[in-house]
Amino acid sequence: MKLATKIIHAGAEPDPSTGAIMTPIYQTSTYVQEAPGVNKGYEYARSQNPTRKALEDAYAILENAKYGLAFSSGVAATDSVIKLLNPGDEVIAASDMYGGSYRLFTKVWERYNIKFIYVDTTNPANVQAAITANTKLIWVETPTNPLMNITDIEAIAAIAKKAGALLCVDNTFASPYLQNPMDSGADIVMHSATKYLGGHSDVIQGCLMMNDAALREKLYFIQKSCGAVPGPMDCFLVLRGIKTLHVRMKQHCENGAIIAHHLSQHPAVVKVYWPGFEDNAGYAIAKKQMRDFGGMISFELKDDSISAANKVLSSTKIFALAESLGGVESLINHPASMTHASIPREERIKNGLSDGLIRLSVGIEDAGDLVADLNQAIG
Repeated sequence: MKLATKIIHAGAEPDPSTGAIMTPIYQTSTYVQEAPGVNKGYEYARSQNPTRKALEDAYAILENAKYGLAFSSGVAATDSVIKLLNPGDEVIAASDMYGGSYRLFTKVWERYNIKFIYVDTTNPANVQAAITANTKLIWVETPTNPLMNITDIEAIAAIAKKAGALLCVDNTFASPYLQNPMDSGADIVMHSATKYLGGHSDVIQGCLMMNDAALREKLYFIQKSCGAVPGPMDCFLVLRGIKTLHVRMKQHCENGAIIAHHLSQHPAVVKVYWPGFEDNAGYAIAKKQMRDFGGMISFELKDDSISAANKVLSSTKIFALAESLGGVESLINHPASMTHASIPREERIKNGLSDGLIRLSVGIEDAGDLVADLNQAIG
């Protein structure tokens, strides 16, 4: 089955009682049982819900996985992966990563004697050098947030397998339309489904996909025991969003390429971060493991002052100044004060995230209008 067909029909079965083509919103907290322990597969909505089940099936299909699990947010999904670990375990994580993941790791889980080692995962040798007998998890983003760095998933998967560690790939920036880390050896794929999977900036959700049945049971136990589950309406919204993932992503990619190339020629811009440039250090790997290069772009002005960045951030008319990404509308973001403010400045600067960096989530509006909006804002 071709990708577009799979995306539209993933997890979708007509409702057996009515024939409804869309999965109903099962807005219920509990289910009537015929007798104690005798039920129709559903007992309590924290543990199971038919709308959520349809979405979890769709998640698995999208990532070429056997199992999918839905969570109340991307951070909740990330948190559940860390709950697989024990005190004294070590995690190797990308030094360039989403600020919310960094905050969760450093402010919450380090207090429970989980050690996090941050390395530049674009060079597999860095990951190999950080491996110890206590390494139980490698956490990778590719492309990274916000510098769009590319990590070779297949190479890191080989290192993880040899070390007896799990590899979890945050695939949020690429989406399953552009990249399937399970095919390259990842043990777990994570998404903030709030972004491209939902696609309409109207829902908060996260998900995990995996192939190993025992791993699925461990994560399902954490899901139902800790209770960070999405409601049925949220699941319905993501199911609806997924049906247009392929057409949205095509336009995100087309617009992203136009914006990236335009910014690279703009006299006021000194650097553009986008994996689709042939001279980008990660281009060859991106070309190997991605189907296209996406709609996420970061850039720096020649005037690297905060005031210059703020002028651009406050002057766009179509690009909305807001957190998040992956919706149909274009967003502009200042990582240093917004999505990555929880990372200490010295750490941000060391990893290449400057105070003046601007991040774009390029939407699916007319590309000419987006170019004109950036031109008038940059000046």
